[in-house]
Amino acid sequence: MTDDLLTDITDGVGTITFNRPDKLNALSPAIVEGLIDVTHRFEHDPAVRCVLIRGAGDTFMAGGDVEGFKRSLTEDRDAHLAGMERRVVTGHLAIHRLRRMPKPVITAVQGGAVGFGFSMVAAADMAIAGENAFLMLAYRHVGLTADGGISYFLPRIVGERRAIEILMMGERIPAAKALDWGLVNWVVPDAELQDRALAMARKLAAGPTRALGGAKRLVRTALENSWDEQSAREAESIAEMIATDDHLEGVDAFLEKRKPVFRGS
Repeated sequence: MTDDLLTDITDGVGTITFNRPDKLNALSPAIVEGLIDVTHRFEHDPAVRCVLIRGAGDTFMAGGDVEGFKRSLTEDRDAHLAGMERRVVTGHLAIHRLRRMPKPVITAVQGGAVGFGFSMVAAADMAIAGENAFLMLAYRHVGLTADGGISYFLPRIVGERRAIEILMMGERIPAAKALDWGLVNWVVPDAELQDRALAMARKLAAGPTRALGGAKRLVRTALENSWDEQSAREAESIAEMIATDDHLEGVDAFLEKRKPVFRGS
């Protein structure tokens, strides 16, 4: 990958690490381009059965690189303005791939998850946060509206009124409140965060990957579907899973009173 974005595949877990700790992992063009590449690779690599997203150092992601914005505006304002929409659309492609990926995606949030970092947390299937972590949408503080798909995710997670509050007030959401609002699934001591996140990712990677991906697909489409459409999707999905090797292994393990060994097929 690039120096700004590190990747690793071990024990079925594909790890993505934002690696600009000196800049609080602020979003850079290299990170965006790297995300486009790695989300495509991880989606299609059978060796990856769960994706874990984390940040190097003490911060998950500090959002956009405001210093870089200022430099670009000063050096070539017209080019910066012309390129902004393209950069946002490119970032959205990475978010889209995480959402559609037929594998579990987890974020491990230490320090701040701000701006696009907040969007990464919201786009993931599950999130675990350190006790001193926080989420924040700071766009209003620099006179911008949000990106990263957060205006789509937030109303679905916290409701319309609270979503507008988060966007308009631009305040920090501490980990405990984020847990209460359903923005993260677990809050753990900071010192335990990375180990707990990795253990969770390994557990999911050892699971029936196609069934987990199918469950994700069903939930992702549920709010847009009618009862008739969704019930039909459920019937189609379970029929598909019955034909998998992992289903057969699960049945055999149940009858033999042993732990199943899923292969992700």
